Amino acid sequence: MNGWLKDREHLARMAVIFAGALVLFLVVRAVMVPNGFGTYGHFRSGALKDNASHPLSYAGRQACGDCHDDIVASRKGSKHERIGCEACHGPLSVHADDPDKMKPVLPDAKTICLTCHLENVTKPKSFPQIDPAEHGDGGPCTSCHNPHHPEIS
Repeated sequence: MNGWLKDREHLARMAVIFAGALVLFLVVRAVMVPNGFGTYGHFRSGALKDNASHPLSYAGRQACGDCHDDIVASRKGSKHERIGCEACHGPLSVHADDPDKMKPVLPDAKTICLTCHLENVTKPKSFPQIDPAEHGDGGPCTSCHNPHHPEIS
């Protein structure tokens, strides 16, 4: 026999291996891919319901302002006025529900400020950025800046 049929045993083996790999792929996919995956693009349709079932951990800006109106007043006119309290202080719904149950920890100003203000070429030039090696004396930002109104010292 000549032509491609002379190696039909090899072709048959390759076809069986390919079919086996395809069946294995389909079985693994059926087991591993959760129900509802792909309904909303590359997402699982039940993900929103699952996330909604988790308790909220953020209290919200209004809850902070209800008790800390002096801080809200001190932030008036500041560039930080529009930033939510929990962006720096972390989730505080437990504290808002019962202040005795949880005492918020003050963030480390040397690291929390750099989260936004570390020099980065991708940020607009008008955004305040610093190089910690060249700015300040290596101490916390709060030694020179008021964190709620950084424009005044």
